[in-house]
Amino acid sequence: MGVLFSKLMRLFSNAEHKVIIVGLDNAGKTTILYQFLMDEVVHTSPTIGSNVEEIVCKKSRFVMWDIGGQESLRSSWATYYANSDFVILVVDSTDRERLHISKEELYTMLQHEDLKRAKLLVFANKQDVKGRMSAAEISEQLKLTSLKDHTWQIQACCALTGEGLQQGLEWLISQTGR
Repeated sequence: MGVLFSKLMRLFSNAEHKVIIVGLDNAGKTTILYQFLMDEVVHTSPTIGSNVEEIVCKKSRFVMWDIGGQESLRSSWATYYANSDFVILVVDSTDRERLHISKEELYTMLQHEDLKRAKLLVFANKQDVKGRMSAAEISEQLKLTSLKDHTWQIQACCALTGEGLQQGLEWLISQTGR
């Protein structure tokens, strides 16, 4: 009876889910956040600190924290981890030289106690650019299949056009009842 009741409550509730959006500088984090919010491209500048917005979709409320990705700011990412249900890692699919840094930051982050239960969505951004890495190649380079303690999904996208973003949001929604 308790299980049935909790499933019914999830169907009709407007529960809030905290999402942190991280990635290296110039990956497209802020552009993705504002595509979710306004469905349009917004001119952005490097994020110093964070941006926070609420996205409501299909009875799910996501409080999304877009955190600056410059090297000097990455050490402060952990201050945002508390009570996070999801991590969105945005990867610049054209930035082959720094993909290993994204991988290091990802694995360091996922070891943090506050993120032990967080689910991971990786956006392979800038899929519209010639010479980009595919989502499969990024997944392989990040060794996502080795993640056994975190539910994860990788999604190819283009923040400028919005292509692939809705599918990522749908995945987040699908994970809220689990």
